[in-house]
Amino acid sequence: MRPTSIHLPAIGAALLAAPVCNVLAAEVNLPPVSVGAGVRSSFTYTDPDVGEEVSDFELNSARIYISGKVTENISLMFNTDYNTGGATPESMRVIDAVAQFSFSDQFNIWAGRFLPPSDRANLYGPYYANHWGVYRDGVQDGYPFETEGRDDGVMYWGQFGIAKVSAGAFDVQGLSKGSSDVLYAGRVQLDFWDPESGYYLNGTYYGEKDLLAIGVAAQTAAGDNAYSVDFLLEKKLGNSGVVTVEAEYAKYDGLGGYPSPLINFAGPVPYDSSDGYYLLGAYLFPQTVGIGKFQVLAKYGESTYDYGVTGDVDQTTTELNLTYLIKDFNARVTLFYIDSSLDPNLGRDNTQIGVGLQVQI
Repeated sequence: MRPTSIHLPAIGAALLAAPVCNVLAAEVNLPPVSVGAGVRSSFTYTDPDVGEEVSDFELNSARIYISGKVTENISLMFNTDYNTGGATPESMRVIDAVAQFSFSDQFNIWAGRFLPPSDRANLYGPYYANHWGVYRDGVQDGYPFETEGRDDGVMYWGQFGIAKVSAGAFDVQGLSKGSSDVLYAGRVQLDFWDPESGYYLNGTYYGEKDLLAIGVAAQTAAGDNAYSVDFLLEKKLGNSGVVTVEAEYAKYDGLGGYPSPLINFAGPVPYDSSDGYYLLGAYLFPQTVGIGKFQVLAKYGESTYDYGVTGDVDQTTTELNLTYLIKDFNARVTLFYIDSSLDPNLGRDNTQIGVGLQVQI
């Protein structure tokens, strides 16, 4: 089944109708519906190892968020995304379409399309990541997916004190694993300091929480596996500055992984497995400058693609950010530098410098 497309005029009409729907819902005592939107846009200068330099303005992503309660225990989440990586220009794809049954902190059932149990990076996505250049290092969120990290399936999740656990079964379009296309996924997370409510996560809380969290995730389909360990430490200091350290190790053993960096005349060359790690550090300055605050961030990642007798290809990714936070995830501007290189050199190394803007309502 192809990702669903929605015409942009219909989205605009839905946004204009949302306040009216809420008024009518209040008059007949129906649960309210929440509608929001998000945009990520950037200007990037790319200097490749081979080829021409490129300067490009780009709409990276545009999203519509809709959610509401059916009853006290049943709710619906429906989100769409326009992404320039899509096959059809100017189309909106359904990323979340999930019925949520919440009976207690310990017992929640989700069914539909949503982010499955996986690494923290997949569970926060680009809009709630701490850095701009997500999913470029060969490590973050290499799990197989239907669209934008999401899969179709059913899942249980629950919160037990410091532990958050989740497990589910999913069908992933295009994933063919012998006699079974069913993918099983699970995650266990421990929050030793402040708890993180809900199932979806953040890459930072900008000082609203003191965090020491460790998560372990795994997925399997017909004997092929992927697994990861992720770590997040965030602490608000006495001067009100915020220190953040994030790290992850991931291995994709026949399941998922990034596109092959090795290409021949017939196309991408399949690899047997890949693994790698990244380390991220950030500091949010306490001083308010104008209407916001500044944050500096650095991230380094290494990944290795195993081609068996052909040998390995190593990828290193370095990212530097200077972000001006106006309203946390709802308004921020990032000056970014991203360098990506391969060993052996396959002529695909490149350096990017740019400015990214994110706004949400």
